[in-house]
Amino acid sequence: MSEKKYRDLVFEFTPQVTNWGDWCYSPQAYFRGDIDIPGSNYNVGFQIFQAPVYLEREPHFHREEEFLIFLGANMPNVFDFDAEIDFYIGEDIDKMEKYVLTKPTIIRIPPSMWHCPLNFKRVDKPIFFQAALMHGKFGSIKARQGKNGREFVYEGDGLRNCVFDGEKRCVYCGTCFRHLNEGEKK
Repeated sequence: MSEKKYRDLVFEFTPQVTNWGDWCYSPQAYFRGDIDIPGSNYNVGFQIFQAPVYLEREPHFHREEEFLIFLGANMPNVFDFDAEIDFYIGEDIDKMEKYVLTKPTIIRIPPSMWHCPLNFKRVDKPIFFQAALMHGKFGSIKARQGKNGREFVYEGDGLRNCVFDGEKRCVYCGTCFRHLNEGEKK
């Protein structure tokens, strides 16, 4: 039997077991963009959050457009939503607006728009969360305090090694996130 002509355009999800913590159902599904289908300009994760978590503390931006999707995880009734999520967004990192999400919501983040922190303060019913970046490789630019003031750092796919095993590339398994956040109040 001959190989199908468009096989390289079809990606089958495989369960990705993660160690993020009890707040996030495991396994999860990810489409890692260019890694999974070369030439892709789309990168997305499919996650179910079951408990409060301060997911992203640092403001950052991407060079590409991003969409954040928040739905109730009670399929097919995605409007069965019982959570409170704090989210910040703005053109100026020092003057971002705070939004409190209490209903199913999608947020469009234009290229180079600062966003986050992102805090799932209350999760009384599971939430389906999806961060969809319109680029084949996931990466963000963060502002850090350096010796000479504010410095900008790019963090993205394939750039950092595992926190616990410096010989391995980070695969976003969540072990370091869990280790840093264990025992912290949300």
